[in-house]
Amino acid sequence: MKVLVVYYSSEGNTRLIARHMAKTVNADLLEIKPLKEAKRRGLAKFIVGGGQAMMNKRPEIQPPEKDFEDYDMIFIGTPVWAWTAAPPVISYLEKANIEGKRIALFSSNEGQNGTTFEKMRRYIPENEIVGEEEFYAPLKKDKEGTLVKAVSFAYRMINQPPAAPRRDEE
Repeated sequence: MKVLVVYYSSEGNTRLIARHMAKTVNADLLEIKPLKEAKRRGLAKFIVGGGQAMMNKRPEIQPPEKDFEDYDMIFIGTPVWAWTAAPPVISYLEKANIEGKRIALFSSNEGQNGTTFEKMRRYIPENEIVGEEEFYAPLKKDKEGTLVKAVSFAYRMINQPPAAPRRDEE
């Protein structure tokens, strides 16, 4: 099975998880990169980032460097901003045109996951969502525990049997 781990990370939490999962399951790695990303620190970061998420802003992103047709399974990771997926991830999902793949979603946050996975699923309806996993404060709370959880999640997702075809697909 050919696997891709796609992620966006602003502080390194989601990057840590994505890289560890990719290494564990021998997956390719793709970082979502906005064309312009303002470096923010402290409270301003939360106000600007949360505002973008709440107002459904869609930053321009660099074109994907991978062809999704080459992969059987795709992990997609995001930090949580204002209880939802980070705007660069939504921009990516809007433009990616991913169809017919097995998808596993993951997030990192320091609060609540809110509607993160629900919102991500809206942009990838023609796929089989095999799992979702939330990671709380990976770099601040329990880094080792987070990495163990990431490995477990990655292995569970790639070892799941495919869903049975729907009656209209037979």
